[in-house]
Amino acid sequence: MERRLAAILAADVVGYSRLMREDESGTLERLTELRQEVLEPLIAQHCGRIVKLMGDGLLVEFASVVEALTCAVAWQSRVGEREVQCDEDKRLTFRIGVNLGDVIVEDQDIHGDGVNIAARLEGLAEPGGICISGTVFDHAKGKVELAFADLGEQQVKNIPEPIRVYKVASNADEGPARKASTPADLAGETKSMPEGKASDEAGIDLDLSLPESPSIAVLPFTNMSGDPEQEFFSDGITEDIITTLSKIPTLLVIARNSTFTYKGAPIDVKQVSREQGVRYVLEGSVRKAGSRVRVTAQLIDATTGHHVWAERYDRDLEDIFAVQDEITREVVVALDVRLREGEQARVWSGGTKSVEAWECIRLSQDALNRFKAEDRIEARRLIDRALELDPNYATAWFSLGGYYFHEAESGTRYENEADQDATLDSAVKCATKAVELDPSLADAYGLLGLCQLSKEDYDLAVATTEKAIALAPNQAENLAMASLVLNKSGKPERALELIKSAMRLCPIYPAWYLSVLAKAYRSLGRNESAAGAFEVSLARNPDDITDWVGLAATLGELARAEDAKRAVAEILRLHPDFSIKNYVRRL
Repeated sequence: MERRLAAILAADVVGYSRLMREDESGTLERLTELRQEVLEPLIAQHCGRIVKLMGDGLLVEFASVVEALTCAVAWQSRVGEREVQCDEDKRLTFRIGVNLGDVIVEDQDIHGDGVNIAARLEGLAEPGGICISGTVFDHAKGKVELAFADLGEQQVKNIPEPIRVYKVASNADEGPARKASTPADLAGETKSMPEGKASDEAGIDLDLSLPESPSIAVLPFTNMSGDPEQEFFSDGITEDIITTLSKIPTLLVIARNSTFTYKGAPIDVKQVSREQGVRYVLEGSVRKAGSRVRVTAQLIDATTGHHVWAERYDRDLEDIFAVQDEITREVVVALDVRLREGEQARVWSGGTKSVEAWECIRLSQDALNRFKAEDRIEARRLIDRALELDPNYATAWFSLGGYYFHEAESGTRYENEADQDATLDSAVKCATKAVELDPSLADAYGLLGLCQLSKEDYDLAVATTEKAIALAPNQAENLAMASLVLNKSGKPERALELIKSAMRLCPIYPAWYLSVLAKAYRSLGRNESAAGAFEVSLARNPDDITDWVGLAATLGELARAEDAKRAVAEILRLHPDFSIKNYVRRL
């Protein structure tokens, strides 16, 4: 068995399945011409060897890292120049991953982790982009005139140790490159992946062009207090502003999960505009000192870089909620958003006057997102403290309801079904109390819908969920949760519409959105798209047993027996004692 060190380039065509569905013969003809006229000569020029062709992709071996990397850059440049002449929806666009590693040589083929890592890097690349491993970066730096963005350590499928990943910065990347986000930023669950890859393989194409209606991304306000423990305070202000703006039907507001990926990084608003598909960006800072707080905010037209509005607020700490409202009102006025009669009261209703109660709820959410038993205990203590400080704080009642709901849904904590049902009833009571205190609290209606779904009261779950959507039509997580409820309640068409809307509002979405998308496709009988969505979700969260079960079943229905067997093997690897009977009982 021969082994050697090699630079490996893995490339594939973005959205190949869609292109083939729309024009099979034309796509094949154009791809063949592109390979023969552009790629093969280019690879030969850089002393590379095509190891294999894989329908929509190529695997290429080089003896030199520098040759591999310069070939990749020229590849993307020449393909881009050639394809710009085609209609945008028909263009052939590649993702490329480059790795340096040990490979096993068998006949003319190569195998091993060196190859697998190159393939995973390709999966992390943006359309038209190049991702490289840390080993490639170490060997190439100082030898090529390229800029690189450090995306940090990434955990990828079937590779036990995280790998350091760098992005090759293109000419279109203006300003400092930002660091890639991690699952804690998204949903506490999965590794982040560029939106384009998930969209194409999962059967959707996000349109990130600027909408006709006003659109905005609220970036994380910078904590200027000099105390890292005060980070939650500035984050909370940002989240409250996003939540308030998302209640406005005519305003597209990017979700926290997407905008918080820019946290702690140098910001180029034009880059934000491109990546999130918005015209306006709101950014600011918070300095908290004793009983005083200073908040600065500025609204920028990201397409031009011009400032639309800016203000600084020096107030007593107890006035922080008034400052939040003032900022959102100024944004609404600056964007010329018209609120109908009745909407104004709904948009600026609710909340608490107790800063300490507000802080308790913010800290409790942080604790719950850490997913540890001791953190759940701390979260419950903080929620109880918030309600002690303000018994009429609707969001605190919603938080307590959410706590009970997740306790009930875990199932395994309960010795009998009656105790589990009682906990679910407690969740319903808390959510109902929140709605009574603040009828505009969309999150509470969303929680009620989930509880009603668990109780198999489907008609009521649908009605309650539609109410949540009406109250916060631009809140991504609200729409994603609603999609889950409506799909399980026999309305998959509406579920599919909602999850796609959620993804547009949160272009850097968490993996569970893909799981919801897959289930909607499956309910509609669109099994090819369902399998694609499950696969992309599992690439980001490979230990999700529910998605493995969904994928195995979907592949079985597609008569892809060997692929289904591999999915079953993953299920048994994760849970050796897994049985369908017990799994269905837990549902």
